[in-house]
Amino acid sequence: MIKEIKVNPSYEVVIEKGVLKKAGELLNLDRKVLIVTDEGVPKQYAEEVKKQCKEGYIVTVMQGEDSKSITTFEALLKVMLLKGFTRKDAVVAVGGGVCGDLAGFTASCYMRGVDFYNIPTTLLSQVDSSVGGKTAVNLGDTKNIVGTFYQPKKVLIDSETLKTLPERQISCGMAEVIKMAACMDKEFFEFLETADFMENIEEIISKSVGLKGNIVQQDEKEKDLRKVLNFGHTIGHGVEVNTDLLHGEAVAVGMMLVSESPVKERLEKVLDKAGLKTDIEIDEELKKRIIEAMSHDKKTGNGKVSFVKIKEIGEFYFEDTDLDKLEEVF
Repeated sequence: MIKEIKVNPSYEVVIEKGVLKKAGELLNLDRKVLIVTDEGVPKQYAEEVKKQCKEGYIVTVMQGEDSKSITTFEALLKVMLLKGFTRKDAVVAVGGGVCGDLAGFTASCYMRGVDFYNIPTTLLSQVDSSVGGKTAVNLGDTKNIVGTFYQPKKVLIDSETLKTLPERQISCGMAEVIKMAACMDKEFFEFLETADFMENIEEIISKSVGLKGNIVQQDEKEKDLRKVLNFGHTIGHGVEVNTDLLHGEAVAVGMMLVSESPVKERLEKVLDKAGLKTDIEIDEELKKRIIEAMSHDKKTGNGKVSFVKIKEIGEFYFEDTDLDKLEEVF
C-alpha cells in the first residue's frame, strides 16, 4: 500500500512498505548529505540511504535523550563545516524521535537552513515527531527547550523498519496513537479498542499522520489548537525525566492522571492492550520532582500550567491549573 499525505501544504509524508530502498528516487540525494542515526538503529538503514547519495556521511550518535544536547548539536555542525557543506546540501534523519529532533534542528541552523528529510524508523517517530516540524535539543533536564519550527522537505515511512523494533518501543508508539484518537477521533479510538494493532499497522500510521497533519496545517507554531497534541505530555515529561520510563510510557501515565470516568476506564483498557502500564507508584519525593519539572515546561506561563483534558472520547478542552495547586492533580 502506498499512501501519500500532504502536510502544511509544503511537504508530503510517503507511507509505503519497503520505501527505504526508494529514497534516492523520492528525495534529492544528488549532493552532500549528512545522515544522522543512533547506535540503537540497525546500521543497514543508514547504509541503505548512504548508497543512494552522491556524497553521503553517516554520523552515529549515542542512543537516548542524552544525545539531544547542545554538545551533540555542535558536533554535527562541525562535521558539516569540515566536509564543506553548503546551503545546497541536505541532512537526513534515520531513526527515532531523538535523531529527527537533533538532525532537524541542525539542518535548520546550519547556514540559516538547509534541506531536511526525515526517515523515522520507530512507531513513535512515525506517528508523532516526524510530522509537524518541531526540532529541538534539551538543556539540562529540560526537554526540547532550545529549538525551531522547521518543516522537512519530505518524510518517508517504511513499516518494514518496525520488524526490528523491540516490543516496548511499539508500545511507546501506540501511546501517541491512542492519545490522538482519544482527543480527536471517536471512530478511530473505537477501532483501536477492537483491532489487532500490528495486523493493521499501516492503517494506524496513516490515520495518525492524517490527524496530526490536519492539526499542524491549522496551527503550525502551536499558538492554539496544536496544544491538543500535549494531552498527557505536561505531566508525562516530568515523569519521564524522573523515572526509568520511556517517553510513550510516561505519556500514558500522564494521560491517566488528567482523565476522569468514564474516559479513564476506556483509556486504561486500550493502553493496557498496547502493553502500557499506568499504575506506577508516585511517592511524595517523586511527586515533588515531577512538579518541579512541570514548572519549567514550555506550556507553563503566568503562574499556571495548561492541561489538555477529555470529557468524552473524541472531544477535548484546555484547562489551566495554578502552579501551587499541581499536587491536586495526583
